[in-house]
Amino acid sequence: MAPSDQLLVVIDPVARRTDGESVRIAKDVLSGGAATKVCLPDGPEEFARALIRRGSRRPVVIGDDGALLRAVALLHRRRELAVCGLSLVPVGGALSLARSLGVPTGAVAAARAVLDGAERRLDLLVDDSDGVVLGTLRIPSRPSPSPGASSAPPHPWLRTCQSLVRTLAVRPTRLATVPRPGPARLRVEVDGVLLVDLDHPVEAVSVTPGVSGGAEVEVRPASVGAEAAPLRVVGRRVTVSGADFRYRADSVVGGPVRTRTWTVREGAWGLILPPGRP
Repeated sequence: MAPSDQLLVVIDPVARRTDGESVRIAKDVLSGGAATKVCLPDGPEEFARALIRRGSRRPVVIGDDGALLRAVALLHRRRELAVCGLSLVPVGGALSLARSLGVPTGAVAAARAVLDGAERRLDLLVDDSDGVVLGTLRIPSRPSPSPGASSAPPHPWLRTCQSLVRTLAVRPTRLATVPRPGPARLRVEVDGVLLVDLDHPVEAVSVTPGVSGGAEVEVRPASVGAEAAPLRVVGRRVTVSGADFRYRADSVVGGPVRTRTWTVREGAWGLILPPGRP
């Protein structure tokens, strides 16, 4: 058996805790079809060390979306994505990214795809701090201040009346304390072209790689009526700036930042997928 056919199976500790039976099944299928070395890291540092010391073995991660993200981010930082195709057997609670990428979510089907599948090169979003996005980048709306938050406190007699009403009421009504999201003021540029500026509030911005070497950018304006239709363009370089904003890259929250640029790296990483999967 060639060294490239030997597998390094790295089992994320979260997967072992949440679904040990699926882990066992996947390990048995993989061991029955290839020479495997199994690693059981106890935390992120050992997880990273196992991948770094993989040698010529093909890495297989058994875990959830978070485990896949950690593996890709590590190999990107080490500039090894071009020479290292990854395999994933999804086990755990957060598997939406794995599904969107085309990985089977059943332990047996995913393990067989590792053995019989082919590598597909996928686009990657990389930001100017060397962070990566595999699925979708989202910039949600900023929370608005709670109504009345800055008003003066009620008089003592009003507090007494409110307390009496709560005591006498059979089923008191609970007031929402979580502020509703409000529009954000962001400047969004795609390939150097201004898409929306700070004077046009937006509800949300999303960026998804994988559109013929580009990314689909969607901006939802904070408008009503016909003007509320989302703006959609495809580009390779997206810059967002404005007052301190946070963003969600797959399942990881970043920021706050004043500006951030994401660039599409075409075919930057490889994932083993079932035969015939587009």
